[in-house]
Amino acid sequence: MNTFLLLQVRNADDPMRTQEVDCFARALGCSAQQIRVFDLLSGVPTLEQLNQVDVVLLGGSGDYSVAEGGDWILPALAAMRELCELGKPTFASCWGHQAMARALGGEVVTDMQRAELGTIEVHLTQAGRDDPIFGQLPHHFVAPMGHQDTVTRLPVGAILLASSERTENQAFRIEGKPIYCTQFHPELNRTALIERLVAYPQYVQSISGKSIDSFVADFKETPETDQLLGHFMKHIRGGHPIK
Repeated sequence: MNTFLLLQVRNADDPMRTQEVDCFARALGCSAQQIRVFDLLSGVPTLEQLNQVDVVLLGGSGDYSVAEGGDWILPALAAMRELCELGKPTFASCWGHQAMARALGGEVVTDMQRAELGTIEVHLTQAGRDDPIFGQLPHHFVAPMGHQDTVTRLPVGAILLASSERTENQAFRIEGKPIYCTQFHPELNRTALIERLVAYPQYVQSISGKSIDSFVADFKETPETDQLLGHFMKHIRGGHPIK
């Protein structure tokens, strides 16, 4: 039975703290009890804590930005680098995708022109089509999304796997490491994405300019990205190398 460590960046009163755990558990096909949580706002996990789990997860962030940072950001980025140095199996989405990119030398900016919210079409690069995990997805698929920060430059050693119309760097992996990062949220389905937006209605107004009810009416189901974390775990459990 695999154990997971979810590194969160959420306030104590954020109702999405628990929802995020439940969403990862659903997408991974595991119990929520298999997912331990560590709050990066309070510090960073020790090497012992990392060694006690099989996989590290990073998700979104309700009120915090990789680009804007804060007192907590530099220790958090150092933790990202440690995960890479250890070769720890890691899946990072949204905030985690941006944090990993910045930690390893990439660039992240806040750019409303490239902000995306809703269910957005994503397409695989040739490297994505050839990838053992992403290559199991269709060449084009719809993904749950919600971001204002954007990775504008990937770090050295990152392999671009997917892009969207507004965001070139939608997904990447680290060469030779079992570390995958997505700007979109494979842990969310349509229902969970709507729950997330209801909790943060300010993003709907600032990005779309619409009311939440009219905005979510056009959301699509995302069956392809629902499979992604399962593909990741199957590959990791099988002991297959990431080249």
